[in-house]
Amino acid sequence: MKSRFSTTPFPDLFQAALLEFVGTTFFLILGLGGIQSAAALRYASGEPMGSSIEQTLYISTCMGLSLLVSAWMFYRVTGALFNPNISLALLIVGVIDPARFVMYCIAQMLGAIAASGIVVGLSNAPLAVNTALTDTTYAKGVFIEMFITAALVMAVLMLAAEKHEATPFAPIGIGLTLFAAHLWAVYQTGAAMNVARAFGPAVVTGFPDSGHWVYWIGDLLGSLLGAGFYALLKHYKYWRINPGQDASDHRQSPTDPVEKAKESLNNVLSNNSGESPREGSGSGTRASPDEQEGMGRALYPERRPGESMV
Repeated sequence: MKSRFSTTPFPDLFQAALLEFVGTTFFLILGLGGIQSAAALRYASGEPMGSSIEQTLYISTCMGLSLLVSAWMFYRVTGALFNPNISLALLIVGVIDPARFVMYCIAQMLGAIAASGIVVGLSNAPLAVNTALTDTTYAKGVFIEMFITAALVMAVLMLAAEKHEATPFAPIGIGLTLFAAHLWAVYQTGAAMNVARAFGPAVVTGFPDSGHWVYWIGDLLGSLLGAGFYALLKHYKYWRINPGQDASDHRQSPTDPVEKAKESLNNVLSNNSGESPREGSGSGTRASPDEQEGMGRALYPERRPGESMV
């Protein structure tokens, strides 16, 4: 049964939310599990849990690769959002409807709690995957989370929601965006950019950090910033600024530089001698104006607004 809040029958919507719960749990088990394993090794050996460069790289790799793998497996099933802040951005730009947004957010929050519980249950060390501010203020933490969340939102909207030649490979770019954002923010904020990722471990450990609200406010602002910038790009038809970047027709490639130089030289010599350029000189037969216009319409039709991954 459909409603004004959803274009999807409720049984299908419930099934999608259930699978989004499974996908979110899988993503965070891999990501948080890798971080917890490193923490458990340090805990067992008695080494200090410092924020070294090695640890930052390890955490960034765990989360980035986990999202890449999980998103690639689930993005044709549910859209592989795994993140209430991504869900909010897609709601704002009209990719998903309100009912799917609510169901997905519930599934993502529950998935994060389940993943955190599984990770700590399978570890011999205390859960060490909470996000927390380090050597920064609450205000700076909010803005760091805002910017890295906006970057992730833009990656999802431009690589997955927008349909183009590289859309099937969107999980690679999205995973690398998460990796790059972690390199910056792991030390300062823990690099949540996903309120569910911060919420799940906090629930399991009893909210040990008083600054947990930073991840709600900062990531919310990041969703708004990323979605707003994407809306501006769509409104001003960004594809007209640099057309052809996503074309796959080899005829849109640059012409042969050697032939181009020979054609230019021939034109110069012909102008100096007062003769017209020889027919057929240069890079060969060119398409007629009508053929070029038809080719342009085929390659660059007016694009529609971004469609959902789901």
